[in-house]
Amino acid sequence: MPNENRAATHAFWLAGRQATGEAAFDVTSPWDGRVVGRVSVPTEAQVEEAVAAAHAVIDEFAATPAHVRAAALDHVSKRLVERTEEIAQLISAENGKPIKWARGEVGRAVSVFRFAAEEARRFNGGEAQRLDTDAGGQGRLALTRRFPKGVVLGIAPFNFPLNLCAHKIAPAIAVGAPIILKPAPATPLSGLILGELLAETDLPAGSWSVLTVPNEQMPALVKDERLPVISFTGSDKVGYAIMDSVPRKHCTLELGGNGAAVVLADFASEQDLDWAATRIATFSNYQGGQSCISVQRVIADASVYDRLLPKIVAAVEAQVTGDPSDSATDVGPLVSEDAAKRVESWVDEAVQGGAKLLTGGKRDGASYAPTVLTDVPADVTLACEEVFGPVLTVTKVDGEDEAFAAVNDSKYGLQAGVFTHDLQTAFRAHRALEVGGVIVGDVPSYRADQMPYGGAKQSGVGREGVAFAMDDYTYERVLVLTGLAL
Repeated sequence: MPNENRAATHAFWLAGRQATGEAAFDVTSPWDGRVVGRVSVPTEAQVEEAVAAAHAVIDEFAATPAHVRAAALDHVSKRLVERTEEIAQLISAENGKPIKWARGEVGRAVSVFRFAAEEARRFNGGEAQRLDTDAGGQGRLALTRRFPKGVVLGIAPFNFPLNLCAHKIAPAIAVGAPIILKPAPATPLSGLILGELLAETDLPAGSWSVLTVPNEQMPALVKDERLPVISFTGSDKVGYAIMDSVPRKHCTLELGGNGAAVVLADFASEQDLDWAATRIATFSNYQGGQSCISVQRVIADASVYDRLLPKIVAAVEAQVTGDPSDSATDVGPLVSEDAAKRVESWVDEAVQGGAKLLTGGKRDGASYAPTVLTDVPADVTLACEEVFGPVLTVTKVDGEDEAFAAVNDSKYGLQAGVFTHDLQTAFRAHRALEVGGVIVGDVPSYRADQMPYGGAKQSGVGREGVAFAMDDYTYERVLVLTGLAL
């Protein structure tokens, strides 16, 4: 490895300024193992300094005029546009994400910061409520406004290393809540880029930090009473462990899923089934299947199953695998070889249990071939857990009720897709499915960054989506005015 790669160490961001610690770690590409960056690790004293600075600036930041916060958010959005290709290449290098999906991720982060700027300008305007509806309230008026709960600890995952950092930072800045962001150790470089852009703004010192803290040092930070709000995206095991350790804190948890795509009997033309198969194949494999709302389960009505299945297999086999820096690549590696080995073991277990492997099922280092299985036993790991890899199961059902029951037969409930043309069916799905979002006419993988996003059951609590996260980071405070001539 060239010496210059070792020499280039990325600083973290401590209370709005760059800093380095005493240790560092390498960030490597899951595609070819090359070192793409070396990142400094903050000392315990530096972490304490960041927390103390954030706590000290709570009142100042909350009182910052909306136009100042909105201008900072607008600035980050515009700078992301200007640096799109550079940042996309960085995401692809550290994450293994195909470059075309990495470019799309930068575009989404652009929107998140723009939405946050817009929301900052109209947030906290106040709602008036007259209280003279009873005699005891004569001459009184209530004014309700929202104020930050305090410093936010944002913990981001590796699979969307830029956009899910944006979903932590942007709403916090919009409401005037200081934030300490912890990017994923596997993919910290994208989060540090956001630090570069925030440093170009006029936000108060101490209002934000980006700390590359190792996972093993997080329990103390999670329990720090000066950080009353935790926004975590990741596995259900870690998310609920965090919540259990701090039951009196406000936790927003966006956790796992095993997204189901339901194809019903009325979605039966060749054009319909081609569309469904293409969308299913694409979004069971994009990001290497490493998305909480990727398609993991296809639940198809018996009347369309035999025609749909070969279309799905053909569309999956048409996915282009390989070098993530190639614009033609659809499916790159998983985040690590260990992740690919785990997926391999789950597929092998299913096949040994009686599942039929129709395509894929092969691993090469950190890469796992797009895979389709049928007849998967209900008790194998693949059927019960989130695979977080390019693996798809297809199941035949009889009718709408059985299909919806199959969707709900899971501990997860993030999003579901329902391929139907019938409006009444769409409303029944909305009522019946135990998920945070129902996507009609498409896969469960659709997400607009301004919409409420989150799950039911073990898929988490709270909602992301800029305006909804802003509500999560704040609380209502009522002001009663007395002696008014209403």
